[in-house]
Amino acid sequence: MNNKLKIFSKGIFDVSPLMIPVVPFGIIFGVLAIDMGLTPYLTMAMSIIIFGGASQIIFLQLFSSGASSLVILSSVGAVNSRHLLYGAVLSEHLSGLRLTWKIIVSYFLVDQAFIISNDYLKKSKDENKYFHLLGSGFTCWFIWQITTFLGIILGSIIPAKLGLTFAIPLTFLALLVNDFRKLINVIVIIVSGTVATFGYQTIPFKAYVIVAALSGLFVAFILTKFIGKKND
Repeated sequence: MNNKLKIFSKGIFDVSPLMIPVVPFGIIFGVLAIDMGLTPYLTMAMSIIIFGGASQIIFLQLFSSGASSLVILSSVGAVNSRHLLYGAVLSEHLSGLRLTWKIIVSYFLVDQAFIISNDYLKKSKDENKYFHLLGSGFTCWFIWQITTFLGIILGSIIPAKLGLTFAIPLTFLALLVNDFRKLINVIVIIVSGTVATFGYQTIPFKAYVIVAALSGLFVAFILTKFIGKKND
């Protein structure tokens, strides 16, 4: 086995445990997309083009509520903006790559791949170490596409009257479990949730997601500054 394939395989192996919660998440997305009236082709295209679980769920939620294209694009972009930070962190390890490889790597740079490969890239001195990120990222992509397809199949079988849209908030609650351990996080979650709940019917253009996110960021900034001054 050559060195590149070995590093690629290690990326697959290292990220595999994190794929367990991705399976139900992808299936839920596929089911919800069909339940909300999207075609199978459009659903698969979304998973291939956007390739971001949380942003795709938000897309579905805003699309089903009649939000404008501007609000949908802005919200999806805001959720995916964290990838800019991922890219900035990994830039020192990938600076020597050609532009083509940088584009390919950036496409596969999702949460799980970043968490696993960032640690490997910092420790490894191998010039081909970026293949670890390709391996972990491709694994995430492959699992997401397969589970989306399974969700599409199930979505065409499960009756629409079951109202599976309730799975959207449940999915996000599962993602937020670890954040409940810190008081600041809990306060930010409560503020954002309250603004989104009351703004759902009152904020124009269905921009409640953006307003809620900005409100949460503002509160987090104030609390962080307050705690920082208190500790000085």
